[in-house]
Formats: sequence, structure tokens, C-alpha cells
Amino acid sequence: MFEHDWIDFSKIELVSRQFLPSIVLDDNGDELLRFEVDKREDITFDKIPDVLVKAFLAAEDHKFFSHSGISYKGILRSFLVNLYHMRVKQGASTITQQVAKMMFLTRQRKLVRKIKEVFLAFQLERHLTKEQIFELYVNNVYFGGGIYGVEAASRRFWNKSAIDLSLDEAAILAAIPKSARIYSPLNSIANATKRRNAILKSMILTPKQLDEAINKEVSICDRIVGSSIKLYMQEYIRQFVEQKFGKDILYKNGYKIKTSINKDWQNLAEELFKNKIESLRKVASKNINGGMLSIEPETGKIRVCIGGYDFKESQFNRAFQAVRQMGSAFKPIVYTSAILANLDMDTVMVDEPIEMELPGCPKKWIPRNWTNKFEGEMTLARALSFSNNIVTIKALLNVGIDKVLDLSEKFKIKRSLMPYPSLALGTAEATVEEATSSFNVFANNGFYVKPYMIEWIKDDVGKKICEYEIHKERIIDSITNSKMVNALGLRLNLFKKRYGSKNWIQSEVIGKTGSTNEATTTWYVGASPELTTSIYIGRDDNKPMGKKVFGSQTTFPVWLDFYRRINFTKKNFYIDPSLEEVFIDWNTGKKSKDKNDSDVVAILK
Repeated sequence: MFEHDWIDFSKIELVSRQFLPSIVLDDNGDELLRFEVDKREDITFDKIPDVLVKAFLAAEDHKFFSHSGISYKGILRSFLVNLYHMRVKQGASTITQQVAKMMFLTRQRKLVRKIKEVFLAFQLERHLTKEQIFELYVNNVYFGGGIYGVEAASRRFWNKSAIDLSLDEAAILAAIPKSARIYSPLNSIANATKRRNAILKSMILTPKQLDEAINKEVSICDRIVGSSIKLYMQEYIRQFVEQKFGKDILYKNGYKIKTSINKDWQNLAEELFKNKIESLRKVASKNINGGMLSIEPETGKIRVCIGGYDFKESQFNRAFQAVRQMGSAFKPIVYTSAILANLDMDTVMVDEPIEMELPGCPKKWIPRNWTNKFEGEMTLARALSFSNNIVTIKALLNVGIDKVLDLSEKFKIKRSLMPYPSLALGTAEATVEEATSSFNVFANNGFYVKPYMIEWIKDDVGKKICEYEIHKERIIDSITNSKMVNALGLRLNLFKKRYGSKNWIQSEVIGKTGSTNEATTTWYVGASPELTTSIYIGRDDNKPMGKKVFGSQTTFPVWLDFYRRINFTKKNFYIDPSLEEVFIDWNTGKKSKDKNDSDVVAILK
């Protein structure tokens, strides 16, 4: 009936599970990291401590030593649940069934697999003792992070043999198999503690034993493989592969995974990012964190990925998951809309006090500049360069909020876009990935490309089983984009004069700072023709970092030091040949022949 009919169950304990590590490669094809099993020698039943046996029975199968291999009540209950949902939503696996699944079956949630599982469970019970089945279970069960078996888990978590486990530690191990992602103490001490306590309460213990075990704080060895920052990237890759091919396959099937990560740039970015976060934590808050992403403009290949300061501290990936207000980093989209509406960088508007009534607001809205000053006439070029709020609001209203909203959507900025004038100040929200890809439109001659990290995956015989296809679309025309590239480089050109060419970035660069109210989030988005990068720094609880804290003090220094230390091969952005340089006074907008005047800049017309 089944392909497993031929198995000699009397020799199942001799089954050797061959695990091949998966190797992750950088953009040059060199090893970046690997996923491999942490599995030590098996432990025999006579050496398994009684507390561990009781903990697993309480957590997984309290009638294990008395049933025939399956739970009829459990099967009936799961059948009714699955019938209600019209799909396999709930299992009903005894420890025997779990051994059958681990040793012989895939993880597909299909009815035919469940039938095979039941058949194999009966066969296991016929040919093996309960002690042998339990042995197979504890020696092969998965604890997350490539850890298989209770001996490997015990060594990893507490640097001791499973023979020496205490009651609370045994309950921790028993808590994990239900979902290693959720209940492993490597991922969440809080979740591990909660499930441990539930298991302890279901065990037959004296009040004293229960009280002592529940009140013990969950702690594990502070040992981590790889840098605490690089682990964010490793976890991103793990999730990507598991979602595509199945759980834990990385640790078993010997895949080769080619990424777009540049190892040298990644290491440099980690060093600079870490130093900045540490310095800010000393003077501000221990809660300060952030994310950083660098991509190749033409393709969207992710060259650098930083999901946070310390993976041990928090597994939340701030490069892809943290949604923060963009602040002034959103303003380039407003000015692009202005150019598309036939305004230009020499258009003059007045920086002055304004107030307006907003729908649903009892008080008038009175916006301010971050300097708390008003400077009178200025061009859009100067307003963008110095992040002037009043002129940006006027530009937004001149163009029309709906047009800015439409363009924002094309730039893939979709969250929290309310049709209010405050949109000009960056109330829109984005992840670091979204901020990077939207700003990259300017570095890529008006084309949007979706960022990606994994280029291809090969199986253990070298066959490609996955390959990424670049997604690209034009967002703005070449002339508009060229004007924006020019405008976004004006402020950085002033820095270049201050630093001197020898101490500056060895290519053209564009960029924009961004700070939200009270510095809850600070940004820098910037690009060379070869690399586009976004960095945000802020408190995880979204509280202010302090008064007068701006991106120029937090994110910009990281970006600048990073770009200054890279030897870029591409030096110049594409500029539409139909445009010419025109020198203007960026206050009055009038043409000027005095190129050395500090208020004279070159714009494109």
C-alpha cells in the first residue's frame, strides 16, 4: 500500500540522518556564512533524566506509554477542525507519529501524508519498544537554529549534558518543539518562559517543586555564532528559504545560496553603524537602534543589510520591518512633483509665517522651520538643500496634494499618506527598504527597481532551483530626474568644498537628511552612481532622542564615513544631454556670472 512497507523497523535505530550544510555566498562567490546542524552524539533512554521524560510527555503526549501509537480523540478533534476550515489546519500527532514524520515523511500538510503517518506509527509500535521510540524522538527533534536533539540543545543553551538538566531546563526543552521559531529562548525568553510555566503546571509536581521551577529566571549561554549584526541578514535568508522550500531545509539539503552582499562593504558598514549607536546610547538612551540598507542602483541588488544593533537583544529586523515617519527624506518627492508641474529649481517662493485651517482641527495649523527662522525669498533649489518647511509646503499646495500623492504611490511610498499640507513635512511612513528603493529612482535615471538579496539557489547537485528576476519600471522622465539629481547634490557640493576633494567621496553623490518631530526618527538617504543607501536611527519605542537632534548628527556621519572609504568605480550620474548648466543666485533665482559667489550654484535647465 505504501512505499514504506519495505522498511525493516527492527533496525530503525540504525537509520543515519545525513545533514549537509547550506553555504551562503557573497557577491564574489566567497563563503559569507553557513547553515549547519548542531547535532551531538545521541543519548540512550537509560541516561535520559526522569524530569526530561516527564516534561516531554506533559508537553507532547501524556499517554505515550499507554497508547498504541495514535490518539483517536486527537485525530477526531483535528478532523473536525480541518473539516470546518476545509484544509489541514490542525494535527494530532503523538510522539510516535512525530517520529514517523521526522524519519520518513515531508512536512506537507496533506491528508495522504497524515494517513501514511498513522500507518508508520502503528509499524513503529509493532517493531520498537516505547523506550526506543522515545529515544529516537529526543535525539532527532528540532530546537531551532540548526540544533537537533536534546543533547545538542542542552549543550547550546546551558553548556551541560542533557543528563544533568534541572526540572525548569527540561521544561524549556519540552516547550520548544511545538514551534522553535516562537518558543526557542534564542528567539524569545518571554515566550519560552510562558510555555515552560504552562508545561510545569501540567506535570505532577509537589507545590514546592512547582514554585521553585516557575520562579527560576530563564537564561541561556551568551554564545552566538557570527557578528550580532550579521545575524539579521542570516535570519532574513533563513526565512526566505523556509518560506519557499520548507522548514529547516537549510540545515539538511546542502544548498548553495548566492547573495548580492558585498562582504567588505558589509563589514565596514557594521563597524560604523555599531560605533554610532554605541556613542548615542552613552549620551541619550539605551533604547536607540536603527537599520541600514545599500543597493545597486541599476539592479536593486542589496549590497549591505543591517537590521539592528544586536540580534541577541532584539530579532526585529529594522531594515525591512520598522515603519517610521520619513520627515524631510520625503521632500524630494514633493520637489519632483513641482518639476513635473512645470516649476523649476530657480522658481522663487517666500519663506514666511503661514497658518491655515485643516479639516477636523479646532486650532489653526502654524508650521515652522526647524531653525525657527524665516529667510524670505529663496529658490526651490535652496529650499530643498536646506530642508525649508514653509517653501516645501507652498510647493506642495502649488502642485496640488493629489498629484504628490499619486507620485508617492509610483515611488512605492503608500503608508499613512493623508491629504493634508503636513505631507510636505514627511508624515508619510516607510521602511528602510522602501526609503532606499524610492530614493534610488534618482540614482537610476528615473527607474524604480525592487531590492533583492538572494540571486539564486542551487541544490546539492548544483541545479538551480530558484533565480531572481529584476523588476524595473520607469517612474519619471530623464529630464526631470536629471534636474533632481543636480538639486540633490548641491548641499553635498558645499561639504566637498569644506572637506577638500582629496578627503571627499570619490564620485558624484546626492542625498537628503530627514528628522521627525522631536527626533523620534532621523534619516539619511544618499547615493553615488554605484550605491544607494538609507539609514535610520531612533528609539525603538518611538520616543524623542533629545532636543535639537538631527540626521546631520546621527545618520549622515555614518553615511559619509561609509562612502568616503569606498573606492567607487562609477563616478558620474547620467544627465540628460538636452540640459545645460545655468548659474543662479539661489536666493533670488537670477542668473549670475560670478561662479565663486557663495550664493551662486549651477542648476540644470
